[in-house]
Amino acid sequence: MFALLVALASILAARAEGGQEALGPFAAFGAALILAGIALLLAGAAAVEIWNTGRRGIAPAATGAALALALLAYPVYLAIQAERLPRLSQATTDYRKPPVFMISSRAREARGPWTPPPPNPDDEALQRAAWPRVAPIEVDLEPEQAYRMALRIAKDLGWRVVDATGPNLRGEAEAHIDATDRTLFFGFVDDIAIRIRPQGAKTQIDLRSASRIGAHDFGANARRILKFAAAVQASTEAR
Repeated sequence: MFALLVALASILAARAEGGQEALGPFAAFGAALILAGIALLLAGAAAVEIWNTGRRGIAPAATGAALALALLAYPVYLAIQAERLPRLSQATTDYRKPPVFMISSRAREARGPWTPPPPNPDDEALQRAAWPRVAPIEVDLEPEQAYRMALRIAKDLGWRVVDATGPNLRGEAEAHIDATDRTLFFGFVDDIAIRIRPQGAKTQIDLRSASRIGAHDFGANARRILKFAAAVQASTEAR
């Protein structure tokens, strides 16, 4: 129970700091995992002692083991994902001409000193192998309609839209949306760029999602793009 309290406190502290510069809370979370591992070992030792001597106490030992396993489950899952998935810190639907992040004052204020680096072209094959469904999104809508739909979906997904520019009146210029999203537990901030542009009779929507910290996103950015694409498909089918 103490390990769970330490883990909860570290998560709350990290989220209060905006998910950045969270080395202290992250170290505290690591200490909580060590405590959970010790608790699991002690529960196992207690179970052996109870089995050999017939003493009472199996319920507290089992409860301690269950709490420790609950705390260790997600880190173990992340370790499996890190082994299974390629080492990527961002994902995009277009590696050849990836969406760029806006340089307006509002966008720069939201990112602070951080600007995601361009995607590494060598990562395209790795992303395609792990996430083959991450691809440009084409819709049978006018650019202005696609822009309004993308803006609504971004807000519905809980993303914070920091700046947006729609297409011009002739529908020739690209539309752009910059947004941020936070990870579930520690609240790490990820940056999202959405580009809407006409492609013949259709409109193409491209996304780029980049993590601010860490060299491995555990697939979070690709899943974010796929979630957006699924929402676009649902929205167009409902028309």
